[in-house]
Amino acid sequence: MFHPRRTLRALLLPLAAGLALTALPAQAAHAASTLVNGGFEADGAGAATPAGWSESGATGASYVEAGGRSGSHRLSHWASSAYEVETRQHLSGLANGPYTLTAWVRSGGGQNAAYLALRNCGGAERRTDLPVSADGWIRIVVPVKVTNNQCTISVTSDANAGNWINVDDLSFAPGTSGLSVKGADISSLAKSEARGGVYRTASGRTGDALAILKSAGMNYARLKVWVNPADGYNDKTHVLATAKRIKAQGMKLLVDFHYSDTWADPGAQAKPAAWTGHSYDQLKTDVHQHTYDVLNALKAQGTTADMVQVGNEINGGMLWDEGSTSDWTRLAGLLNSGYDAVKAVSPSTAVALHLAKGGDLAGTRWWFDNAVSHGVRFDAIGLSYYGYWHGTLHDFQTTLDDAAARYGKPVFVAETAYPFRLDSKDAHENIIDTADELVAGYPASTAGQTRWMNDVASIVEAVPDGRGLGVFYWEATWTAVPGNGWDPADPSSGNGWENQALFGYDDRALPAMSWFGHR
Repeated sequence: MFHPRRTLRALLLPLAAGLALTALPAQAAHAASTLVNGGFEADGAGAATPAGWSESGATGASYVEAGGRSGSHRLSHWASSAYEVETRQHLSGLANGPYTLTAWVRSGGGQNAAYLALRNCGGAERRTDLPVSADGWIRIVVPVKVTNNQCTISVTSDANAGNWINVDDLSFAPGTSGLSVKGADISSLAKSEARGGVYRTASGRTGDALAILKSAGMNYARLKVWVNPADGYNDKTHVLATAKRIKAQGMKLLVDFHYSDTWADPGAQAKPAAWTGHSYDQLKTDVHQHTYDVLNALKAQGTTADMVQVGNEINGGMLWDEGSTSDWTRLAGLLNSGYDAVKAVSPSTAVALHLAKGGDLAGTRWWFDNAVSHGVRFDAIGLSYYGYWHGTLHDFQTTLDDAAARYGKPVFVAETAYPFRLDSKDAHENIIDTADELVAGYPASTAGQTRWMNDVASIVEAVPDGRGLGVFYWEATWTAVPGNGWDPADPSSGNGWENQALFGYDDRALPAMSWFGHR
């Protein structure tokens, strides 16, 4: 496991380690209108306070060392005992307006807090935590609106013994960032409520789950559509009813077509029973008619879909075997049939293609290179990213950035989630239920779940050129309610996901909902 080189200087840390940070002066000594020494190349390894920067707290825990991301050096925070330290730079003479701080970071995790912040800019402090990433550099951003011609850039650690961060290649420039999609899949909600599911605010007051989520900042809901499911849920009728509730809350709607009677995912893309035995040409017609029928009914009741997924986690294609990736020409025909149906109902509705390859750069390139070369039409790229399955956060950012740039399309996380505990509330084994399945640095706790969502959102926000749309949390409302298990054909089946919902085992809203407030 990586951690910074231990220099002689690190052995001579001042006794101030662990003390509160000193008050920030009105202006640091190196005030300027542009960021100075953002790559820490003005100092040799072992330098104390970097040129152009000021420090307070346990200053011996902050130093320049070899091993920069793009150059020869980087800023590191590390100490052999608990410490608090801030490395900052004050800028004055700025033109007022929106700015964004961009930085590349690594962190071994474990700190009480480790973040970049912008303050004294004329409004509230803006802050972005450093994701836990020991294996590779991650780019994060902090946006702010400068209204008083000045701003202070801060790198802060409130850390335990042995905790470390690396920071490099900081820039501060005009521009803004943010997420337009802060959503969740709530496909389980209608059946949960019908089977007695209850949802409460954090304080324990019973309420409408959608209203609780909206009050936390959720602005987009995702609903899956099955063709003729055994339990009658997640069909056209229930999607229409739930869509009315979503739009009544002022949220946007993503409709996720599975083109199946049950779960469609990388390992299963079974045709609906009603389409069994149909020719390939008839399947193209089936896709068009089913897609058009559902979306046109939504439009007719005043709840037009804002985004549509043509297929769900279609790594290997859909409607097997005809729509397998072993025959891209036929798969392209099916996908374009769905695309055409969406646009026939509403030309402004975005069409997304969705893979479960969040940290798989090579796999994502292979799939979309084939799609593009076969003329598949789409407006956005959705990726499932579960950190316990799909690679590191560094892998995730690399894949997301590459997809946005390579195909010139906006990207979003169609699915992610994280456990807030490991034990199960019902008799069914949870999908993630042991500590060795977790992502390093993210415990199965309410704090770990919250941290995961904020860090994933930060990575999507940092996608260059504003192409990071946002994130959907998967199955926020799927709590352990008897009769609302995973198998639509088996009422006695249990739920393996209740420890990853956004409502706890006491049915109360969990702290992780705060991620919906991500800028």
